[in-house]
Amino acid sequence: MGINEKLSKIQKHLKAKKSKYNSFGKYNYRSAEDILEALKPHLIEYNVTVVINEKLEEKAGLLIMSSIATISDGDNSIDAVALVGVDMDQRGMNVPQKFGSASSYGKKYALGNLFLIDDTADSDATNTHGKAAKPKLEGAALTKAKSFIASGGSLDAIKAKYDIPADVLKTF
Repeated sequence: MGINEKLSKIQKHLKAKKSKYNSFGKYNYRSAEDILEALKPHLIEYNVTVVINEKLEEKAGLLIMSSIATISDGDNSIDAVALVGVDMDQRGMNVPQKFGSASSYGKKYALGNLFLIDDTADSDATNTHGKAAKPKLEGAALTKAKSFIASGGSLDAIKAKYDIPADVLKTF
């Protein structure tokens, strides 16, 4: 059985549960670790290995991390890539957290690309991208959002959920 057929069978049977919960966004999600854990029995069954390599480059003044997931049977291999920007201006995170966050995100999406993992129920897939009216960020929600940022959360996650007035945005 060739590498293409092995990959196809794994893609068909791989089920990676969403073991993580985002209390701010109120959704479940899967991590790269969830995917890798679900993948282990298939690696043994089909006698293949999976590795993830990362490469950091600067393009047009932006740091871009390439995460490359590779499946190999020892003779042949297939790669899938995910590109992620490293936001060095992200507040509430130290430098290692900024790189770690980009790395985790890239690994998850490189694996998702390789194994055709459907994220239709994830927040990225269900985001209305401004088509529905968002609630205004104020009061208790504003306090919670600032706490979320201080603990390493993403301002983009807050922007996806709330309409943030310009004067409030300046306080982050």
